[in-house]
Amino acid sequence: MHHIPRIQGAIAVAALAMAMAPAAQAVPSFARQTGMACEACHTVFPELTHFGRVFKANGYVLDNLKQVEAVNSQRQELLELAKTPALSIMAQVSYTQLKTRLPDTSNPAAPGLTQSGTAGFPQQLSLFYAGKIAPHFGAFAQLTYANDSGTIGIDNTDLRFANLAILPHKQSLIYGISLNNNPTMQDLWNSTPAFGFPYASSNAAVSPLAGTQIDGALAQDVAGITAYAFWKESLYAEIGGYRSAKQGQTNALTGAAGPLDGTASNVIEGFAPYWRLAYEHDWGASSLEAGLYGAEFKLFPGNGSGTPTSLQGPDNRFNDVAEDIQYQFVGEDHIISVEGTRIHEQMHLAASFTATTVANSSDDLTTERLWATYYYQRSIGATAGWFSTTGSTDAGLYPAPSSGGQGVVTSANGSPDTKGLIGELNYLPWLNTKLSLQYTHYTKFNGASTNYDGNGRNASDNDTLYLVLWFAY
Repeated sequence: MHHIPRIQGAIAVAALAMAMAPAAQAVPSFARQTGMACEACHTVFPELTHFGRVFKANGYVLDNLKQVEAVNSQRQELLELAKTPALSIMAQVSYTQLKTRLPDTSNPAAPGLTQSGTAGFPQQLSLFYAGKIAPHFGAFAQLTYANDSGTIGIDNTDLRFANLAILPHKQSLIYGISLNNNPTMQDLWNSTPAFGFPYASSNAAVSPLAGTQIDGALAQDVAGITAYAFWKESLYAEIGGYRSAKQGQTNALTGAAGPLDGTASNVIEGFAPYWRLAYEHDWGASSLEAGLYGAEFKLFPGNGSGTPTSLQGPDNRFNDVAEDIQYQFVGEDHIISVEGTRIHEQMHLAASFTATTVANSSDDLTTERLWATYYYQRSIGATAGWFSTTGSTDAGLYPAPSSGGQGVVTSANGSPDTKGLIGELNYLPWLNTKLSLQYTHYTKFNGASTNYDGNGRNASDNDTLYLVLWFAY
């Protein structure tokens, strides 16, 4: 394996021929197009190296494939289309084991217990288009079958226009526009939510009640456009916003896909601003990044929430401000990553408070995650992580089980507080195949360590063992 240095001059040379491109989230389409092995852009998939981050910022367009080309009489490019389609397939096959079995509510008169384990075969199967569409224009687009829904749907998608300018004193400036459907998926670092650890997780586990809006709550439910600039491969700035882009939603009057009305839930009012600022310093085999990111979402609850004037009355406002940090050491035999993020969300819940579905007109929520990863020769690795969510007590947002109900995903005291540890062991027999064994331990769940749901269930009863085979081709 060869270490790929940070050489701005090399980027300048590439820019004279074509816009360099990024490798996005570990799909073999990029390896086929560029002729580079996965290790060029990834520590171990899907985490990006510095070269991978530069490759991503440049718009998914670098390749060495034969092209179908067309130019006009002024020699301007009209078409540059690879003869080989940039397609890939990814699959996850999994098994999930809960520490304590859940109640089986199929017979309320005599409730039993569920099975203790769940097999996903597959848990997820994805088809990707990942690569160039036209000069300076590329895409990372994903269609996914998931076993929990039993359907195929649009997944993370990022369309990019990007270019590179060489400023005085040979300083590089990468700039572009991203059209995407998941806030933070366009980000270059793996310390932000969309592509942060855990990179694979069970969809058969018990999840806590609380989560911030920027932490995946609106994934694939929005359309965003952002403009960004990456100066000297170090200083990164991005600004833009999001609108609702509901999938499978129809207007009751017309039967058409829009306009959205009060039957849709959590519709964004106007344009939700998103921003990002980060700085990366690289030396030798190491890199260190620190940054800020955030967004403000004004949402109409809708969908029978009881708000009096549908999409024209009071709204719920979520102001998310976050910090992140990432350190990487990428050596010939040893790879070390330390990453973390803290997200603080301030909620102003005028719509829900008016509808008496929450106890407080204002709440707050703070999510923190920190993890460290080590790999030996990109083959054997381990990750240890810590997570915490704390916030205001609100019996409307975090309800107790109904009278006689079994609870489980409830909070007897109306608190969102959830804390725990996560550990993962990984083995990669090949660079595109990963076998992971993950264990999640909860020290607190939905507000308490013991009897958190009022029915005798403890936080540690939701501990989860997760085994997943993850491969891409």
